[in-house]
Amino acid sequence: MESTARKYWKMKKENFSYGLYKAKKMKVCYLFLLPYAALFIAFFILPIATSIYYSFTYYNILEAPRFIGFQNYINLILQDEVFLTAVKNTFVIAVITGPIGYILSFLFAWFINELPRWLRTIAVVVFYAPSIAGNAFYIFSIIFRGDAYGYLNSFLLQFGFIDAPLLWLTDPKYILPVIIVVILWMSMGTGFLSFVAGLQGVDRSMYEAGYVDGIRNRWQELYYITLPSMKPMLLFGAVMAITQAFNVCDVPRALAGYPSTDYAARTIVTHLFDYGFSRFEMGYASAIATVLFLVMILCNKVIQNALRKVGT
Repeated sequence: MESTARKYWKMKKENFSYGLYKAKKMKVCYLFLLPYAALFIAFFILPIATSIYYSFTYYNILEAPRFIGFQNYINLILQDEVFLTAVKNTFVIAVITGPIGYILSFLFAWFINELPRWLRTIAVVVFYAPSIAGNAFYIFSIIFRGDAYGYLNSFLLQFGFIDAPLLWLTDPKYILPVIIVVILWMSMGTGFLSFVAGLQGVDRSMYEAGYVDGIRNRWQELYYITLPSMKPMLLFGAVMAITQAFNVCDVPRALAGYPSTDYAARTIVTHLFDYGFSRFEMGYASAIATVLFLVMILCNKVIQNALRKVGT
């Protein structure tokens, strides 16, 4: 028994020594990585760690943080009814806009990939533009305006579909569907560009080999060749889709107001924004951010495990 344990620790020591040797040998490479590593630690790792720490404290910016244990989480789950409404709205938005936006991004990229090069460039710009359009909220606020001068109400009144203008952005019955439509319209973002790039990088000779091996239509070609060949892009697109789906804040605030009627457009990030930047309860806001962070990691792992099975 001692002999086996001694051999194990000897092997671990040798592996550690070999790792140090390789690290010293490649120290120039680590120097090149140092600037990015420093920025990543400073602007990603440290803020996350700080937020997790503050989530266990009462911190209002003006006073020093005071440790209160899990009280913020207890209040969040058991006493904050608005947070539960925000969780429900966020998951409804994420379940609808995440998968649909992800699938639409890939399908549009797949269709655009078949176009001539000059036409493909124009199509990519047209589909990507809404995700970076600064006036998109203003345009949709006019379309869904709650009087007869709103474009949608004007159209419906003119053709007799309704008798009176509908309050699209103040009636709780319509707020969430309108926001989901706007988010879907703006979903062709970075993930869409990664799909376009991934489709361009698929080796064309694989398609010829596939047809020799028995592939007979484009759907089999897509499942057995295209998707497995661009798994990194699919995983990246999934991460971006999850991030966008759970980080909805600007669209509800711009369209439905802040706060929205009966909190019908309240999301987790909007709730975080309220406590962090309106009430300055940074400890409570950090608890909200930590919960959102854990949920996003869990969803990301589930999606990645599902995508790894594609084409296998």
